[in-house]
Amino acid sequence: MAVSFQDYYEALEVPRDASPDDIRAAYRRLARKYHPDVNKEPGAEDRFKEISEAYEVLRDEEKRAQYDRFGQNWKAGQDVSDAGGFEGFRGGEGFRGGEGFSDVRFDFGGGDFSDFFEGMFGGRGRRGGNGRAGQAGFDGFSMRGGDQEAVLELTLEEAARGGKRRISLGDGRDFEVEIPRGVRDGQRIRLAGQGGSGVAGGSAGDLLLRVRLKPDPRFRVEGRDLYVELPTSPWEAALGAEVPVPTLEGSARVRVPPGSSTGRRLRLRGQGLPDPGGRSGDLYAEIAVHVPKKLSKRERELFEELAATSKFDPRRGR
Repeated sequence: MAVSFQDYYEALEVPRDASPDDIRAAYRRLARKYHPDVNKEPGAEDRFKEISEAYEVLRDEEKRAQYDRFGQNWKAGQDVSDAGGFEGFRGGEGFRGGEGFSDVRFDFGGGDFSDFFEGMFGGRGRRGGNGRAGQAGFDGFSMRGGDQEAVLELTLEEAARGGKRRISLGDGRDFEVEIPRGVRDGQRIRLAGQGGSGVAGGSAGDLLLRVRLKPDPRFRVEGRDLYVELPTSPWEAALGAEVPVPTLEGSARVRVPPGSSTGRRLRLRGQGLPDPGGRSGDLYAEIAVHVPKKLSKRERELFEELAATSKFDPRRGR
């Protein structure tokens, strides 16, 4: 399926010189608006995906720099060579090395490559008596294939529970991958022998899948702990209430103590991200007191009565 190019700055509704904080704030605002769990309008899910894709690129300093420079072709600099060693031979032009040889160039003047390898390996580069390198490689000389890297995007739920997942790469290969329970952002999963092909019978390199946790509009991740905003009405905060709070496994109910203010944290033990040993972090619900944007006539009367009766001064803390 062809994917059309989108302007990531336009997707997040920010200018091109937006700061990282501006980009983060724009993402959170738009993600809350278009998240499929809260917005059932047609097109909301597609808009949410556009927002998430744009944020994934613009939040990363290196990716953003590439995007600013190359636009829709920004991924061109991220390709991984299958060779993993020699970048290639070009007749008459010579040889440009792979990793470790990027600034070295050998010019054979249009001569036979076997002349060069004979000088290096004392004739071991020849096969038979025809004076040319064999099709399978050079006798007595082999090279391991290079390691390759790809990004494996996971939701917080997928990272927490682990398990098997089938992935497809851009080159048409697909694999069933065992994801460790509690895998971390930035961790690499190694698939032995699935990287670049070896030279002259050398073993294949490995494929390294670098885990990237997808942004989640509900949770902020700090180590193994999760933080979630808990919207609370003034009367719930003042009188106390039992309210629902989202978790990775669905939702739980938490007791808001009477007299709670914005910023108070309620701890749900063991509801964070697990580690490989089975221990889990905690989930912190951060109270955020919200007031109605529009008051009914009766609500206004009650708030006015409270204002006239109460001696509470929030600026003095009592």
